[in-house]
Amino acid sequence: MNLAQLQQIYATPFFDLLERARATFLAHWKKGEVQLCTLLSIKTGGCSEDCAYCAQSARYRTGVRAERLLTAEEVLEAARRARENGSTRFCMGAAWKGVHDGDAKFEQVLEMVRAVSQLGMEVCVTLGQLGFGEARKLKEAGVTAYNHNIDTSEEYYPEIVSTHRYSDRLDTIRAVQQAAISVCCGGIVGMGETELDRLKMVEVLTNFDPPPESVPINCLMPMAGTPLENQPPVDVFELIRLIATTRIVLPEAKVRLSAGRTRLSKEAQALCLFAGANSIFYGDKLLTAQNPGVDHDRELLSALDLSAQPPFANGR
Repeated sequence: MNLAQLQQIYATPFFDLLERARATFLAHWKKGEVQLCTLLSIKTGGCSEDCAYCAQSARYRTGVRAERLLTAEEVLEAARRARENGSTRFCMGAAWKGVHDGDAKFEQVLEMVRAVSQLGMEVCVTLGQLGFGEARKLKEAGVTAYNHNIDTSEEYYPEIVSTHRYSDRLDTIRAVQQAAISVCCGGIVGMGETELDRLKMVEVLTNFDPPPESVPINCLMPMAGTPLENQPPVDVFELIRLIATTRIVLPEAKVRLSAGRTRLSKEAQALCLFAGANSIFYGDKLLTAQNPGVDHDRELLSALDLSAQPPFANGR
């Protein structure tokens, strides 16, 4: 998919775009199902990176303190609670630049993965940069997906991060693919980027080989103390257009309505789900950002006559 094609799809009259996205969704997915995912921060704060949106960077005064890496027992208990609440995918995130084979912290993460994988849940981790050797060990331990977002376009990326390059992100994604781990990769809207930046990001995703298994679309949650703390909310119709476009061009990917749902009304979330999103993060917190509570989401899904997708639906 090239940029001109994406621009043409994105510019489709709004309701026509929704109709096309909905038809694409129905051709590939069960219409009444949404995957519920839980995200746990296994190592919070103290990160050496300078991502402008992130409260966990040690470079900013955000009130988030560096914490120790959780134990495997603590993570397993959280995963059990998530499964009991209906989540079928358990994601673990760590605030650091990356991992290296032989590091004690990497060995601890492998232990966590082995434990969680025994629960019958999909296991996703986001650990920053890694190479093929680390990816292969994660695969052997039971990781089913690796999250590594590209965030925005390559051109806008230096405005958001200076401590690594866009190409570093792509190198990690290639290593994950070589290890036969599914790639979970998307971006963040509302960071001051243009619509063109968003479409360039989607263009990169459509040219992954194989395509990403899932595409998280996050709305920026402005965190006090970060360079982006005063960014206004993203226009909801721009968000829905982006979700619909993503659904059309990546029909077999789970499109995840991720961070920022606390800034969206129930009606806006319903339109996002109608336009093709079929996964949400479920639980009171996403790393350090607030998320709608479990009861709130249960009420929303009930009102929309939606149910939780079973584990590994359609083999994905």
